[in-house]
Amino acid sequence: MKNTLLVSIIVNNYNYEDFVSKAIDSALAQTYPDIEVIVVDDNSSDRSRSIIASYGKRIKPILHKINGKQGAAFNSGFAQSQGDIILFLDADDYLYPYAVKQIVHSWKPELSKVHYRLDVVDADNQPREFSYPQGSPLDTGDVYQSVIELGTYTGVPTSGNAISRHALEKVMPIPTDYNTVSDDYLSVLIPLYGKVAAIEKPLGAYRIHTSNQWAMSEVSSDRFHRFIHHDLQRCELIKQHGTKLGYNIPADLYMRFFGRAWSRLASLKLDPQQHPVPGDRSIVLAYQGIRSLWTYSHYTWQKRILFSLWFIWVGITPRPLASPAISWLFSPQTRPQLVGKVLSNLKAFLTAKSPPQTN
Repeated sequence: MKNTLLVSIIVNNYNYEDFVSKAIDSALAQTYPDIEVIVVDDNSSDRSRSIIASYGKRIKPILHKINGKQGAAFNSGFAQSQGDIILFLDADDYLYPYAVKQIVHSWKPELSKVHYRLDVVDADNQPREFSYPQGSPLDTGDVYQSVIELGTYTGVPTSGNAISRHALEKVMPIPTDYNTVSDDYLSVLIPLYGKVAAIEKPLGAYRIHTSNQWAMSEVSSDRFHRFIHHDLQRCELIKQHGTKLGYNIPADLYMRFFGRAWSRLASLKLDPQQHPVPGDRSIVLAYQGIRSLWTYSHYTWQKRILFSLWFIWVGITPRPLASPAISWLFSPQTRPQLVGKVLSNLKAFLTAKSPPQTN
């Protein structure tokens, strides 16, 4: 049965002339034979279209006449696809040759998706020496429970997901309200329609570069504003669809994940005048973050202490002192070596004081 599965790789591109050929080549180089490669160009103004045209009949091109954002590209690509399994591949990312073969090998009829790790690389394809996500195994099984209870789970960006056609048919087309956060739209909803399997081995590469909307290569208040808007949409989406499916969605869903508290706190500290949630107070956000850590997270107590100290520091100190802590958390490459050593030593000390625990 597995050998008969058709896999559609849908490359979505907008002005990524420097990267799109790498993405397409990686799709065409798969060792699994039963694939189709669809490339959707969202009205690029650079050389992308001439690059796409150079592949001829090896791919199925879809050329938008207007820029409809990522959601429109996903919708167009899915509408033209035939695959039993769908991979949406961002044009600045790429797959390893064995990716689809391993996905199909792991596939089962009851799955809504298989997600897998991605190695992180820079604009020049140089490895950053870690894979995404860091620190935690990918969630598996009935992931919908985490979605409706916490509004989040441990997953991977767009290119790290292979999605069941059956599940996609339940949620496509993506509404225009989610055109700029379509990857999150799918991440939230797909687990509601079947179990999730994970491959802990990296099957592709996720690229961090200056044009990447979500990659935190530098810390700025504008990025946190996007994160906050994105999370508000995510929770509203869960409430709407979860309720329709008969799930009881908690009223405090938004603040059950501590990551939302620290995004709000960072935004408020860095740029209080432009902070998108009126009425937020630093000390309250710090309290909510700590409460979420100790009530809902599965982190070890050592990590909870470390993150609690971060919330306290950023919550009570003025901006000049809070800003470095924000940078050190969200952009590890900015940490001075001394700070990194102190954090590592503190973590080692805390670990030595207690028996090992699982995250």
